[in-house]
Amino acid sequence: MAEHVATVEWRADGGFRQGSYSRAHGLSFDGGAEVRGSSSPHVVPVPMSDPAGVDPEEMLVASASACHMLWFLHLARDAGHDVTRYRDEAKGEMGSDSNGKTAILRIVLRPEIGFAGAPPDEAGLAGLHHRAHELCFIANSLKTEIVVES
Repeated sequence: MAEHVATVEWRADGGFRQGSYSRAHGLSFDGGAEVRGSSSPHVVPVPMSDPAGVDPEEMLVASASACHMLWFLHLARDAGHDVTRYRDEAKGEMGSDSNGKTAILRIVLRPEIGFAGAPPDEAGLAGLHHRAHELCFIANSLKTEIVVES
C-alpha cells in the first residue's frame, strides 16, 4: 500500500479570538513541492482569505482532473496514439447535498487534447475517457459526480 504525505501549516497572525485571523497557510508535499493555500474568498472574505492561495475546493477539482489526465495519457499511449498536448479547465460545482450539507456536488472535466497524426474517432476517444475515469484513484475515492465533456 502506498502512503502519500501532505503537511498543512498555519500560524496565528492576530485576531484569532475575534475571527479576523488569516486563513492563509502553507502546504508542503513529500516530494518537496510547496504551495500557498487559503480558504476560498467565496467562503471567507478577503483579507482573511488570500485569493492568491489555492483553496481546498480547487485542490480537489485539480486532483480529479490531473488523475484523469494521467490515466488518459497512459491509455492513449497504450492504444498507439501520440498525444502532443492536454489541457483541462475543470470546474467544481458546490451546493447543498441531499442531507443539506455543503459539498462539491459535481466536477466537470473539459479536456482539450492534441494528437500527432490521426486522433481516435469519437467512440475511441469516449472509450479512453471512460476507462481513465474507471481507473482514476481520485474518482474512485469520491461520491461526487464527475463528468467529462469534450
